[in-house]
Amino acid sequence: MGLSVGIVGLPNVGKSTTFNALTKAQNAESANYPFCTIEPNKAIVAVPDKRLAELAKIVNPNKIQYSTIEFVDIAGLVKGASKGEGLGNKFLSNIRETELILHIVRCFDDENITHVEGKVDPIRDIEIIQTELILADIEQLGKKIEKLSREVKANSKGAKEAMQIANELLEHLNSGKSASSFAKKDDDSFKALNKELRLLSAKEVIYGANVDEDGLSEDNEYVKSLRKYAEQSGHEVIKLCAKIEEEFVGLSDEEAHEFLSDLGASESGLEKIIRTAFSKLNLISYFTAGVVEVRAWTIKNGWKAPKAASVIHNDFERGFIRAEVISYDDYIKYGGENGAKENGKMRLEGKDYIVVDGDVMHFRFNV
Repeated sequence: MGLSVGIVGLPNVGKSTTFNALTKAQNAESANYPFCTIEPNKAIVAVPDKRLAELAKIVNPNKIQYSTIEFVDIAGLVKGASKGEGLGNKFLSNIRETELILHIVRCFDDENITHVEGKVDPIRDIEIIQTELILADIEQLGKKIEKLSREVKANSKGAKEAMQIANELLEHLNSGKSASSFAKKDDDSFKALNKELRLLSAKEVIYGANVDEDGLSEDNEYVKSLRKYAEQSGHEVIKLCAKIEEEFVGLSDEEAHEFLSDLGASESGLEKIIRTAFSKLNLISYFTAGVVEVRAWTIKNGWKAPKAASVIHNDFERGFIRAEVISYDDYIKYGGENGAKENGKMRLEGKDYIVVDGDVMHFRFNV
């Protein structure tokens, strides 16, 4: 659907190791769909979803297809990136094209891995990156205000209103605050401005706390300080050990779970990041289930049935008649489509039906 997650961080924080784990891993339930690299710095990754395996137990399909999400590896940023340091402008431009930021933060000590700032300090590292994003937004917003000034003089429609919100936002950014904390971020005027400029500091952020093996079982002081900081700013923290995640590549679910249990962790941090990113992008999945395949289809939360059908084929939307819908829970409870029908759990829904995450659907259409 063209929605992607940009992975950012300072050099030597584990960002590339995390990305390597994403690009090399493959889903044990769906050997036909590996996590595959489509460009040197991009990866299409399957979204873990145990519901598909449960559907497959009933349908016994030839294959399983998961929903997917795109991750973009963005080279390590440094102080001065907004001014071009370390080819920063190019990398900031890459971030601008993504919808969500995964900020990998180093939360472990290792004298063999040099920290670009001399010592480990998660909050300082975050603020370095955040400052560069804000500075880049200030520069871009300044150019927009220059353009709006000319439009105001020419009495262009909506120019005065746009100019007012732009100046208020500039004042906010100049105070060192991100666009995501702007008081008027829900106003239509701000949304229009952000849609055009794709403000870096307005993007949703997930913090990936990269720890060593010892840090998996219990939060170390670095992770504790990061969680406290993130709670104040309303962001989510997901703990992972990037080094261990790389070692999971090729392991079965059972082997990986046993490995994690031995380390005192309940689940893979990488899988949690993937699922969280999917949710933060406001995406959900509906399912189709047949002997050819059991498949998850990715749509935006809130889409109506005809629009949801279009991800299978545009003709499904164009010639939409109605949708046969069974909730996931009913499909499992009654052992499949026939059992759900017999118990009155299959519904016929029309064009105004808003698809729910986990719906098992079949579309009727005529072109």
